This record gives sequence, structure tokens and C-alpha cells, in this order.
Amino acid sequence: MNLAPVRRALLSVSDKDGLIEFAQTLHSEFGVELISTGGTARALRDAGLPVIDVSEVTSFPEMMDGRLKTLHPRVHGGILALRNDPAHVRSMHEHGIRPIDIVCVNLYPFADTIARNDASFDDAVENIDIGGPAMIRAAGKNHDHVAVVTEPAQYASLIADLKENRGKTSTALRRKLAQAAFAHVSRYDALIAGYLLKHVDAPSAPNAASSTSSASTLTSDIKPSDALPERLSITLDRAEILRYGENPHQSAALYRIESEGASGVANAKQLHGKQLSYINLLDADAALACANEFDRPAACIVKHATPCGVAIANDLAEAFTKAYDADALAAFGGIVAMNRVIDRATADAITAGQKFLEVIVAPGYSDDARDLLAERWKNIRLLQLPSARHPHASQTSGLSMHRIAGGMLVQRRDDVGVIASEWKVVSKRSPDEKELHDLAFAWTACKHIKSNAIVIARDGRTVGIGGGQVDRVGAARIAIEKAGERARSAAAASDAFFPFPDGPEALIRAGVTAIVQPGGSQRDALTIEAADKAGVVMVFTGRRHFRH
Repeated sequence: MNLAPVRRALLSVSDKDGLIEFAQTLHSEFGVELISTGGTARALRDAGLPVIDVSEVTSFPEMMDGRLKTLHPRVHGGILALRNDPAHVRSMHEHGIRPIDIVCVNLYPFADTIARNDASFDDAVENIDIGGPAMIRAAGKNHDHVAVVTEPAQYASLIADLKENRGKTSTALRRKLAQAAFAHVSRYDALIAGYLLKHVDAPSAPNAASSTSSASTLTSDIKPSDALPERLSITLDRAEILRYGENPHQSAALYRIESEGASGVANAKQLHGKQLSYINLLDADAALACANEFDRPAACIVKHATPCGVAIANDLAEAFTKAYDADALAAFGGIVAMNRVIDRATADAITAGQKFLEVIVAPGYSDDARDLLAERWKNIRLLQLPSARHPHASQTSGLSMHRIAGGMLVQRRDDVGVIASEWKVVSKRSPDEKELHDLAFAWTACKHIKSNAIVIARDGRTVGIGGGQVDRVGAARIAIEKAGERARSAAAASDAFFPFPDGPEALIRAGVTAIVQPGGSQRDALTIEAADKAGVVMVFTGRRHFRH
């Protein structure tokens, strides 16, 4: 085992937790000379420890508000020099460079800075560390001779190694610390890259002014290559071991993307219930994305990553009841997300009757609502979002990603909602006010259903959903069967155009009086003719909402 003696340590940290005890042990038990900078040096002196300023080592003052202090040959030469290479040793003697055997550095608090609501772009830039990563990388590269420490949790293992090896460090520990160091810097750089990506100019969401839609042509505002970066750096931090994956024999964990910020289901706090599973979180995320589409109190119940009931109302209790009753059979054992704090009245509605839910996710819970839900179900998972009204987590980056073998598919998120100025009434009859509201609601909900998707809705709730089918008329038949008599005087939405008039004809026979779809089929004229023959409204949006 290659043991490396420790005589000098450079300490420069923003997180000073455990620093004094660590430095005291290095100095008093092992006689290690302490080199430091700025606030770290002051903290060590205040604790009565002898400290050499980096400026004394370099014979060069700190300047430019601390931007320039450790970037010097006497620092990096002391870290990078190979102690067993005669040429390196000769260069050290010629230029007054002394070895540095421990580099203890953690980086400027970039993550904490960008998490603050009042942090400006300039604040973020000033908290991009330069000297710290350079020293960490140098020490990691030269781990045959240097131990690199990047977080307080590593202090104990280093001290134990020094005690076991009488003031020397082992190769095994130094290599383990080096790996952690490069992972630490990689994560830090990925966080900065992710933050800057959000501030790179990108195409804005489509609006009326930029619309080029027509009754027969799908809108295309953005070229495929626009605003997608050539390289993406994403670092995942394991946040939680999950109960299991899609099946009990599959292990699973939740990882967080720090650059996304503290938002969404990934950062929700579990207030009650048994351990979460992979599917629990997948469904909770899908439910939250749908519920957050609406400004009014809304509830969305999801089974197997697709909504089975969506509703809006004047209060949350009514929204939940309408969403659950939309398809009570499918909602049993489902996951529900709501876009308002759950009060006692909503908790009463949730616990009434023989309902059963696996997960509830909401911005918050009143004390009596939480107590009632926890008392009603011992195992139900209650998730509280990190803020009162926060967007869907993945929307913060504007990118949607899907893992495939050997790579990743990346696209701009589908964040386009109802753009009334683009809608075109292509039927002879125009929608009345109620139909227009039902069409807008159905179109919004349809965006979150797996393709091919058909949604039948009325009075602010879905009454029939058909999704994930290989043919559109099949999806329409499922939606009709789910809706039953509730399809009469309802509106229907299709996430893509009808290739044949058979889908609309089936909806019309069921009693639907208004249909919204993108348009763009070669047989649009036949579909419009079927609507006009029955006196049904047909609206083209010029956009589709495929979801796979």
C-alpha cells in the first residue's frame, strides 16, 4: 500500500461545518501546517489555530474581489508535483514551491444562490467558483500523493486513515476521495450549465401574433433544430430509495436534478403513509402536470400514467368530487393531484363513501384535513409540494427527455395551452358560450392523455376518456362507453386529426354537440360534412398534442 505523508494542508471552504475540529486535529495530532484564504483563515485564527495566508505562499495579494488568489504556480505546483519524480522535485526547489498534501475545498454556494427568490443573474455569476474547482481537479489528478476533501462528511474518514497510518494517507482512501471530487465538480458544472441554459435566448411560446395556422395546415412555428443545445450536462443526486420499481422484483430510486430547483413531485415532502414506489411518483407527476394547467381549483386522478378523471370547479371539494365521479371505477386505487391547499371540506369529500386512493399530492393541507386523511387511511401517501403554487417541475428547463437504449430523446416541452385566436370554426354552426368552455376544457385535458386520445367533457369535468389506443376510432368508442348518457350535449376533443369521419360520427351518435381537433387530414371535408349534417360544432386548432 502506497502511503503518502501529510505535512501541509490547504483549507478554503464555504461550508464551515466541522472545519475547526478537523483543522485542530490535523494541527495538534499530526503537526500539519495549515494554509488558508479569506473567511476560512479568519475562522481558523479565531479558534486559536496558526494559519498561513495563501498570499504569503504566493507572495501575491488577493485581488479582484477574491477572484484571483489561489491561481498561482506555488499553489498548483505544490498540489500537482510528483514527489517521486526528480525533475518535478528539482523544479520545486528552483521556484520555491513546497508540497501541499491535503486540499480541503468546497465550492461557492451557487445552488443556494440561485435558489433565492431575490438572486439576480449577476449574483449567480459571482458565485461561480473558479479557483476551487481548479484545485480540486489538480488534487484529484495527483491523488497518488494528495488527498482531496470536498465535503465535511469526509473529515472523519480522513482523520481515521491518518491515525491508522501514523500521519499518512492510504492509496485506497485517496482514490476514493478523488472519485468523489471529480463527481462533485461535475455536478457543480452541470448545475451552472443548466442555469445558464435557462438564460439563453430561445423561441417563445406561440401566440396569436406569430400564428400561421389555417383550417387545413398544422401550425409549425419552430424549426426542429431551434434552441436545442449541442450538449446537455445533467447530474442526478439520489434522493430516496423507493419501495420498488414498476414491479416488486425491480429496485428503484428517486434522483433529483438540482438545476431544476426545488419544485414538483421530486421535491415534495411526504407527510404520511408507506414508502413510495416508482409508479406512485410517475402517476403523481402526471396528475400534477394536468392539475396545474388550470387557474380554477382543479383535481386530476391518474391511473397508469394517464388521467381517468379531470375536473375544475369553484372550490376544491367540488372539483375532487367531479373528477372522482367522472370514472369512479378507474379512480379506485388511483393517484390524485390538486392545485390548491386541501381544506377540511375537501378532505371530507375524499374520505366519503368507499373511495380508495394510493397518493394525494397538493400544495398543502390544513391541519384538520391532514389528520382526517391520515386517520381514514393508514398507508395513503400524502405529498406536499415545496411551494403553494409551483409549476410542473420539468417545465423549469423547458425540455422534455425520454431515455432510450444508447441515448436520450430531447424535445421542447409541450407548454402550449388554449390559443383561442388560432382556433377556427369550420362548421356551419358556431359554438355557444357553454360549448366553447367545454371545448377549451376538453382540449386542455386531452393534452395529458396518451395518444391516440379522445376526451368527452361537459360542465368542467371529463365524462369519458379513451387513450393509448392504436386507432382513433377505437379511442372514441372507449370514451363513449365510459361517458354513457353523459355524452349528450357534451364536447369532445381529439389530440390529433381524424383520418376518417367514423370517429366524429360515433361521437355525434353518442350525443356530442361540439368537437375540437387539430385538422389537417386529407379527408377534413368529410369530417366537416358529418358535423354539419348533424348540426354539430367543429373547431380546428391547427395544433396537435401527441403524448407518448
